[in-house]
Amino acid sequence: MEDSDLIAKLRNPETKNYGFNLLVREYQQRVYWLVRKMVIDHDDADDITQDIFIKIFRYIDNFREDSQLYTWIYRIATNECLSFLQRKKRKFFLPIGDVAAELSQKLDSSSHITSDEIQLKLQKALLKLPDKQRIVFNMKYFDDLSYEEIAEITQTSVGALKASYHHAVKKIEEYLQGN
Repeated sequence: MEDSDLIAKLRNPETKNYGFNLLVREYQQRVYWLVRKMVIDHDDADDITQDIFIKIFRYIDNFREDSQLYTWIYRIATNECLSFLQRKKRKFFLPIGDVAAELSQKLDSSSHITSDEIQLKLQKALLKLPDKQRIVFNMKYFDDLSYEEIAEITQTSVGALKASYHHAVKKIEEYLQGN
C-alpha cells in the first residue's frame, strides 16, 4: 500500500482504526528494531514502540507530507529514544558511563540477543558512543539509510552527520582493538 493511501485512511474518521492497523503491520518491526538498538532492553523497546505508535495515531493530522512517512516515523522514534535515555539518566541520577554499563549488563544477560561474540562486542562498543552518534551509526550501518535520509530524520546537516558517523566508527574501532 502506498503511503498516501495509508495516510488518507488514517485521516478519515471512518477508516482511521483500519488505517492504523495497516500502519502498525507495515512499520512495527522496523520501529521496534530502531528502538531496540538504542535502549537494548526488550521490555523497554516494546513500551517505547507502543508509545511511538500512539503518538503517530494522535498526530497524523500534523504530518505535512513534505517527507516520506517513514522519515516522520523515524524522527518520532529517535526523539522518543533520546527522551527515554534522558529520563533514565535523570531518574537514577546516573552519569552516561553508568547508563552504558547498565545497558551492557543487559546485553550480557538478555535472552533476546544472539550470543555471537562479535555482535556482542559491537553492541557494547555502541553503548560507549554518545546517544546521537549511536543513532547516526545505527541508521547508517544497520538500517542502510543515506546521509540525506538521516538528515531529514534527525534534522541535522549532512556534513555534521558524516562527521558524527566518522567519529563513531573511530571510537568503535578503538574499543574493539582494546578488547
